[in-house]
Amino acid sequence: MDLNERKLKILHAIICDYLETAEPVGSRTISKKYNLGVSSATIRNEMSDLEELGFIIQPHTSAGRIPSDKGYRLYVEQLMEYPVVEMYQIQLVKQIIVEKIDKIESMLQEINKLLSMITNYTTLISSPRLHKTKLKHMQLIPLDERSIILVTVTDGNIVRNHILNITTPIPSQTLLRLSNMLNQRLQGLTLEQINLPLIQSLKQQMGSHGLLLNDVLDVIAETIQFVDEPEIYMSGAINILDFPEFNDVLKAKNLFHALEEKDLLVTILSPKPFKQQEQNIQITIGNENIAEEMKDCSVVTTNYRIGDQTVGTIGVLGPTRMDYGRVVSTLSHLVEYMDHIIKDLMDG
Repeated sequence: MDLNERKLKILHAIICDYLETAEPVGSRTISKKYNLGVSSATIRNEMSDLEELGFIIQPHTSAGRIPSDKGYRLYVEQLMEYPVVEMYQIQLVKQIIVEKIDKIESMLQEINKLLSMITNYTTLISSPRLHKTKLKHMQLIPLDERSIILVTVTDGNIVRNHILNITTPIPSQTLLRLSNMLNQRLQGLTLEQINLPLIQSLKQQMGSHGLLLNDVLDVIAETIQFVDEPEIYMSGAINILDFPEFNDVLKAKNLFHALEEKDLLVTILSPKPFKQQEQNIQITIGNENIAEEMKDCSVVTTNYRIGDQTVGTIGVLGPTRMDYGRVVSTLSHLVEYMDHIIKDLMDG
């Protein structure tokens, strides 16, 4: 059943009031605060209909009503408003990226902390799944007679240096020629694209230095291959305790235990089909969560990119009484500016 305009306005008012106060909302409160142009009795009747339809529920000890998961779902899909992100937040993001661009995982952890500070919720971010990342550049540099340095650069300007041991000295000019050949054949490829025929062809090209290719490929794999399960960085877990929904010690304890389960967090931060396509945002509300301990929580996630590859996910976790509009707006702008700034730095 589609709700008429009056019911939608009343549901919107109930949710807005509950987001602000964390107190059950009565018809008199709606009548006094929201100037909907109808009497308290009419609002009460409409609230009765909304309850019957499952959009609001009555807590055991209150005469007021609070939104249900179904009510929140309708809110985020039809009624939610998006506040403007403040410019200082954008500048902070830019500062972190510029300072940490050569240390991607450190950059992401700092952004995670900033996001937690801005939203006052718990934030999660998965480290890059670098097996999707392309090899951008490599160079072989002589170190001494028995060792050389292999410099690799991947998307996002992630630079890694590795020392390779060699049995016989290799002249600088030869290393330069080998570097050029490797770049010509491997530049722009992901690890998954470096297949056996390509490796065999490279070994033939490298001639007497073909054995060196094994070490080079091991380093490339170590550099751009990532384990199937990424690291999960969390910030602001203690913020959960700021919300009255988690005044119950056992409920809070169970949630903290759930947040220690890496497999669960990896699942939460796995890319999903986006319901809010225009923002590339996924919102999971209350009972939509897979973990029983998170049934009183909502999670908002979006993916982030390095170069032209989607490599990880950022999430915000809070009570179902979350300020969804602010979180969605913040996440959308955060990732948009991350993409733009990282791309500019890479292109520059």
